[in-house]
Amino acid sequence: MEPTQAHNEKIAKLTFAAVYPAYLTKVEKKGRTKEELDQVITWLTGFDPQQQQNLIKEKVTFETFFQRATLHPNASLITGMICGYRVEEIDNPLTRQVRYLDKLVDELAKGKKMGKILRTNAS
Repeated sequence: MEPTQAHNEKIAKLTFAAVYPAYLTKVEKKGRTKEELDQVITWLTGFDPQQQQNLIKEKVTFETFFQRATLHPNASLITGMICGYRVEEIDNPLTRQVRYLDKLVDELAKGKKMGKILRTNAS
């Protein structure tokens, strides 16, 4: 299933500030920490926790968030299903990047080891 243009536009306009609390709630409910969430976001985007907080305060959209990010070279190793979409098959680069982040948060909440989430043990 491929996201529609309207879906892509909706994702681009979402703010990181609106989504971050949902990510945090999701991982904390499963016994993971804010520090682990921030580590995952830092790995994917290059934004340290202070930069993440600044982006939240700025209320940047995901479009701006990923324009400013330096995506990790191993981000393309993030594969699988998230929100009904196969991440590696999403054509729209921004939507794919947002789904990369969703997938990492999902893996963190499911209790995967950090090395696997950060693709350091990707074999």
